[in-house]
Amino acid sequence: QVELVESGGGLVQAGGSLRLSCAASGRTANVLNVHSLGWFRQAPGKEREFVSCINWNGAITSYADSVKGRFTISRDHAKNTVYLQMNSLKPEDTAVYYCAKSRLYGRECYQSIGDYDYWGQGTQVTVSS
Repeated sequence: QVELVESGGGLVQAGGSLRLSCAASGRTANVLNVHSLGWFRQAPGKEREFVSCINWNGAITSYADSVKGRFTISRDHAKNTVYLQMNSLKPEDTAVYYCAKSRLYGRECYQSIGDYDYWGQGTQVTVSS
């Protein structure tokens, strides 16, 4: 069992920055190091959508078009943690952000919700105009 805990959300003005963290805990937390990790978000009244993903060694990353050039995903194996640096935030980035662990070993980077099996509880990001 792997538990994922997000942090770093909050209220920020448009144009500002936030850094989200997602740490794994539990007896098998280091299993995260061989899996891909993803960030997704869900705004009120909308479906959960892909934001970014990173493969097991960080060599492959992917971003939704809406965040490309503004967000950066990274991971720290020693800390069993994945980060999402969010710059130039816009009001449309307002959502609950979730991190997730891929079902398969992480040679690739996965963009589909169905490719992930463990999810964090989410952290709220609110961008004011």
